[in-house]
Amino acid sequence: MNASLMNVRDLSVQFETRRGIVRAVDDVSFTQGAGERFGLAGESGCGKSTLLLAILGLIDEPGRIAQGQILLDGRDLTRLTGPQFRALRLKEIAWIPQGAMNALNPVMRVGEQIALAIRAHGHSSAGRRQSDFIAGLLRWVDLVPEVARRYPHELSGGMKQRVCVAMAISLRPRLILADEPTSALDVVVQRRIMQTLHQLQQRTGTAILLVGHDMGLMAQFTQRVGIMYAGRMVEVGPTEELFAHPLHPYTRLLIASVPTFQAKGGFTGIPGSAPSLLEPPAGCPFRPRCPDAKAECGRVMPDLKEVSPGRQVACLLYEGEAYGPVT
Repeated sequence: MNASLMNVRDLSVQFETRRGIVRAVDDVSFTQGAGERFGLAGESGCGKSTLLLAILGLIDEPGRIAQGQILLDGRDLTRLTGPQFRALRLKEIAWIPQGAMNALNPVMRVGEQIALAIRAHGHSSAGRRQSDFIAGLLRWVDLVPEVARRYPHELSGGMKQRVCVAMAISLRPRLILADEPTSALDVVVQRRIMQTLHQLQQRTGTAILLVGHDMGLMAQFTQRVGIMYAGRMVEVGPTEELFAHPLHPYTRLLIASVPTFQAKGGFTGIPGSAPSLLEPPAGCPFRPRCPDAKAECGRVMPDLKEVSPGRQVACLLYEGEAYGPVT
């Protein structure tokens, strides 16, 4: 892996409700290298997007970061003030939102929105120079410069998403957080958007943290993957190894649920449903749905441990044993 860019250590994000405390992110740790394409995958509600909001400093009341660190080049983001975070966003960490149609201002032209984001960081340039810069950004994402004069409602879903990508790369950030950037698009547009993002990442060297529940997309785009369940990280490893030999039972079932052209028959899903984060089960949170659960799994919460170089898993099936796929 490349030199470390971001190191998340023992991060927990909690929300206080009338019924109790919701642990949306629970003691999560992972590292992302400079220029690396890292993925966070898991079912809806497992804490992926909340984790991104914590990295961006956008956790508001009644939520709070209860513990942990988010180190970017050794600087702890959890200790930054509001103005410090505003200076950091877009310049060093950019965000590609899940719903571009809700992220763009409907009463501002696309070019004006990109220019406003740039000026907010002191990169003001007027007239022809600014127009040329914005036109270059749009060309980078395969849009014609004339798009700058249009309003968001005049663009298709794929075009709006490309505008968000153009805005994210405008100041050449070191890290881009992509929150399910293709979830609202058809499969053809999805492929084009991800190809564009991949090409931009290779040209600029920006690290990308891709969040989603599309395991097929993770397999095609990322270099390493972290699997989250019920707010916790349950497995981390190189993408090719993780898909070839998944260790955690949840990871195996996630991969098995992806339809393929080779396998015929009915779709295979994961039995049961995700647990309540207000009242999680005792021990391993995946135990009620796990086909390999043991009695001890209901008593002990497994820690995320390295079982071979680059492979980490939080499962009692690997306690005290050498690495090897579950049979």
